[in-house]
Amino acid sequence: MDVKRVKDYLYWLYYQYQLVTCSYVLEPWEQSMFHTITVTVVAMVVYTAYVFVPIHVRLALEFFSQIFGAQPEGAV
Repeated sequence: MDVKRVKDYLYWLYYQYQLVTCSYVLEPWEQSMFHTITVTVVAMVVYTAYVFVPIHVRLALEFFSQIFGAQPEGAV
């Protein structure tokens, strides 16, 4: 892998992020606040999805298996 290509690609992604969020028009202290809040919100969403989505998927599978007539695990 070429380090320069990776660096240019990451810079391009950051530039796209700035264009989409219009954060390039903010002052430096406003940019740091905006980026901090954005990273915090994204981290909370990822954590919540990591913790709660598997539980809900398991409960949904149990619910639909009961509806469609599968035997419960302990009923043999």
